[in-house]
Amino acid sequence: MKEFEYGIIGGGPAGYSSAMYLAKQGHSVVLFEKDKLGGTCLNRGCIPTKSFLHSSEIYSELVNAQEYGITAENIKFDFSKVIEKKDKTVEKIRRALELAVKNSGAITVYGEAKIIDSNLIQCGDETYKTEKILVATGAKPREIKGLEFDGEFILSSDDILSLKELPKSILIVGSGAIGIEWARILSNFGVEVVVVEMAEHLIPIADIEVSKRIERIFKQKKIKYYLNESIDKVENKTVILKSGDSLTPDCILVAAGRIPVCPENNGYEIIGDACGEIQLAHYAIQQAKYIATGIPYNKALIPSIIYGTPEIAWVGLREQDCDTTFTSKILPVTALGKAWCDDAIDGFIKLIVKDNKIYGAHIVSKEASSLIHIVLTAMQNNINADKLKEQCFAHPTYAEGIFDLLMQM
Repeated sequence: MKEFEYGIIGGGPAGYSSAMYLAKQGHSVVLFEKDKLGGTCLNRGCIPTKSFLHSSEIYSELVNAQEYGITAENIKFDFSKVIEKKDKTVEKIRRALELAVKNSGAITVYGEAKIIDSNLIQCGDETYKTEKILVATGAKPREIKGLEFDGEFILSSDDILSLKELPKSILIVGSGAIGIEWARILSNFGVEVVVVEMAEHLIPIADIEVSKRIERIFKQKKIKYYLNESIDKVENKTVILKSGDSLTPDCILVAAGRIPVCPENNGYEIIGDACGEIQLAHYAIQQAKYIATGIPYNKALIPSIIYGTPEIAWVGLREQDCDTTFTSKILPVTALGKAWCDDAIDGFIKLIVKDNKIYGAHIVSKEASSLIHIVLTAMQNNINADKLKEQCFAHPTYAEGIFDLLMQM
């Protein structure tokens, strides 16, 4: 029987980060993974979708190249090559990750692990004794009654990554990060996209002005959407909505979130998506960091990002969360020279403030995924607006929009 201080089940961001951080602290660690290291994020989520998104945006830009004084004729894409590029990207990152885990000193065991008791894990024919067990078994796509996945007409976010050719039309159920990003990817490739959202606005977890701006952008890009709507039934591949409207998409993507996958909790520490809290890879990594090093994190300051054009990012309080003692400051990106140069003028930077302190930030803009961290650093470290004004922001940049907004305070 092999003995370790820590046994970690699941090789996604929570699992592999815990393994590496703990091993580097001098602990003996065994990491179990039943499939491929990297979890959903690397293999079926964040990374492959960003690769698809990048390819789709290059194609879209080339189709519209004449707007930038560039002549490009007979622009086409080969979806098999798009898939090949995605697969190569995932494989390269996975190999680097496998090496990083190995170099940390953690031992990786491939196979399905089963918890025997609070100190024993079985994997294959081998039994491992550990002082502590961490469960990081992730999450799976959520099914909706009447829209059970079949892998052909009704797809999960896993299934859609396995498509060998693009549909001509698709109905996307849900407008969270998964739904919005796939709507953008497929629309860029010329697929007719319809989004159905049961809430009053797209991206219902976002600040209200973010939701409204994305709705406007979707209209501009001819991405159709229904709000306060849901699917009543599906008959012979015809989708009947609650309102009575009928749609005949080539397929349906159900993007209604994810549910935790974990064994019955008998006192084991559950981290990452499996714990059912904030299902973001960077939150899982923060949990892992805390377990291994004791470095704290603020659960209220976990940034959210939705990728595409323009990017969407937010952290902290939303306008609809605040009372009248808070105020909001907004700067349209049309105020930024860099945005005009990049032809990326649809968006804004918004700060929620009170008593000279920033409590929330909401950005719809190119580079929003990076910009949000400027404000997050200030919020995390209690740097007030006056102090942040002392920082020099380069020109022309998108970041100077934060400075311009601060100077309104």
